[in-house]
Amino acid sequence: MAINLTKGQKIDLRKSSGETLTNFCVGVNWGAIETKGFLGLSKNVKEIDLDLSCVLIDDQNKICDHLYSPLYRIEVLQQFGLPKGKLITVDGALKHTGDDLAGDTGGDDGLDNEIITVDLSRVDAKVSQIFFFLNNAGNEDFSQIPYAKIRMYEGTPTKVNSEFASYNVAADRQYVNKRSIIMGKLYKRNGEWKFSAIGDPTNDTFLGQTIHKIVESYL
Repeated sequence: MAINLTKGQKIDLRKSSGETLTNFCVGVNWGAIETKGFLGLSKNVKEIDLDLSCVLIDDQNKICDHLYSPLYRIEVLQQFGLPKGKLITVDGALKHTGDDLAGDTGGDDGLDNEIITVDLSRVDAKVSQIFFFLNNAGNEDFSQIPYAKIRMYEGTPTKVNSEFASYNVAADRQYVNKRSIIMGKLYKRNGEWKFSAIGDPTNDTFLGQTIHKIVESYL
C-alpha cells in the first residue's frame, strides 16, 4: 500500500519487504484547466506549464548541484546568481525527463508529467539534502489547477511498477494566489536517506526566488 503523505510528515525509505528504496522516480502530475464553451457544446482547454526542479545541498549547507529546465533564460538566471538549467546531475544520480508544457487533457492519464529519476547509491557523498519544488511558468495559481500530485515510485518514467508514497498538493485554499510550492526533500540522517513532505506554497513568480527562499529559510 502506498503511503499518503500529509504536510510535514517524515518517512523512512523502507519498503514493506524491509528493503531500502534506493532507485525510484519522483514524479509530478497535473491537469490542464478545462471549461465548457458556449451552451456546453464545446470545451476550452488552457494548457498549464509547471516546472519540477530540485537543488542538491551539501554538508556545508551550500548548493552543490541542480536540476531545472534548460529553457529558462540564462540572463534571468544570472540575476539570481544561478547557472544554466540542465537535466542530469554531475554524479549522474538524478535525471530529469524534461519540460511538459501543457499538463493532462481529458483527465488524468495515470502517468506523471515531469519526472526526476533518483539513484541514491550514486549520489555524491557530500550531498545531505535534495529539495524538490514546483513553479508555474504561467499566471494561474495552484488553486485553479484541477490536480497536482508529487509521488515516489519504483519503475520508469513511462511505467509505474509500485507506488511508494504520494502527496496531493493543489486545489486547496492555501494555494490561492500561489504559483510556487516547495514540495518536499530527501535528507540524510545518520547515513540513511529519509523523505519529508514540506508542501509550503510561496509567492514566488520565478524559480530563482524559490531557490533563494530554500537557502534562506529551509537549511
